[in-house]
Amino acid sequence: MIRPYVLAETNWKHLKEATIDLAILPWGATEAHNYHLPYATDVIEGTAIAEEAGRIAWEGGGQIIVLPTIPFGVNSGQADILLDMNLNPSTQFAILKDLLTVLQRQGIRKFMILNSHGGNNWKSILRELGLLFPDMFLGVCEWWTAVAAEDFFEHPGDHAGEMETSLILYLAPHLVLPKSEWGKGSEKKIQIKAFREGWAWSERPWSKISEDTGVGNPSEAGREKGEVFFHAICEKIGNLFLEIATANTDELYK
Repeated sequence: MIRPYVLAETNWKHLKEATIDLAILPWGATEAHNYHLPYATDVIEGTAIAEEAGRIAWEGGGQIIVLPTIPFGVNSGQADILLDMNLNPSTQFAILKDLLTVLQRQGIRKFMILNSHGGNNWKSILRELGLLFPDMFLGVCEWWTAVAAEDFFEHPGDHAGEMETSLILYLAPHLVLPKSEWGKGSEKKIQIKAFREGWAWSERPWSKISEDTGVGNPSEAGREKGEVFFHAICEKIGNLFLEIATANTDELYK
């Protein structure tokens, strides 16, 4: 069945007379995820969450459209890992500027990025774009922060750990290698105290912190955990999309 809120599936017959209040852009990455998960893990997760959350918003009365997922993200710390594809933030800015130009010209004034990759950092980019598109509402949400992963997993992990492995076991189990192939996801941490405490930051050179490209032990992952977590995320994000789509942006602050 064609989903009219998914741009890749819908058609001009539907869109010719459509009114769209909110455009949603899932943005992922193409990168190694431990030994056992596909390079498209972030794309699979971001697309599925955006589309299911979009369904919730659409069925709630929100006039929304989910744009095709951008499959490449910022992977500047993984330059030596084969085929980890990188887009620089300046390239992301240029892509968004072109897309927002289309939306603005066609009267779509609300735009959300559904971020699906931790290396993508949007605040500075959206601040600058906000000066170029002052009549538009621009926002971003990161799906893994929508609910507390600790409520669903013993050790969620940062990258290809229990959380992500559970999600992919639910969303695309045919792409997950047998458990005997899973790496341990052990992480080596920087030895300077301020960075370990989190009040100073430096990009992690990925091949130095992880032997298998994973950060987080996936051993306790399971399909059922992934399913419950997925629906909890989508319910919350879907309600956010609906609230944005139906909001009067001239009266957001009182």
